[in-house]
Amino acid sequence: MTDLILRPATVNDVPAIQELVSPLAEQKVLIAKETVTYYESIQEFLVVDEVLEDGMRQTVACGALHVMWRDIAEVRTLAARSSHRGRGLGRMLVDALLHRARTLRVKQVFCLTFEVNFFERMGFQVMSDQSQLDPQIFAELLRSPDEGIAEFLELARVKPNTLGNTRMIIDL
Repeated sequence: MTDLILRPATVNDVPAIQELVSPLAEQKVLIAKETVTYYESIQEFLVVDEVLEDGMRQTVACGALHVMWRDIAEVRTLAARSSHRGRGLGRMLVDALLHRARTLRVKQVFCLTFEVNFFERMGFQVMSDQSQLDPQIFAELLRSPDEGIAEFLELARVKPNTLGNTRMIIDL
């Protein structure tokens, strides 16, 4: 297996992140975002580079941790090249994103996913509803204009569970 390098994303990685997300957005697995959104949130992303035989690097996976409030964050935009799925890149990214969440002192991390079995193996549990959230945190999150938060909270301004995915959460 070739060498893999996990690192924080830079603004130069935005085109590669879009390239990773694009086929998954077409399949309705991830939500496509405007380019400006990736630049605005680049500090949330980690990427995995594969070192090729000629020494060049190719970005093969990405993931982001979006802090929503003092106690809760979301794993977002977890994507890998189709040729690299099943090689442990998702686990590598989620482990690193959860480590980042712990470093930031976040107490819970959630995700919206079709990959229930994968996230269960990572320690996440299916959420039945938002009753697992502190009512004060729920009230504060209602103020956010972020569509991901709106979908998480199942607010009327978004179609409930637009993608048909599963809400999962882990306590840190």
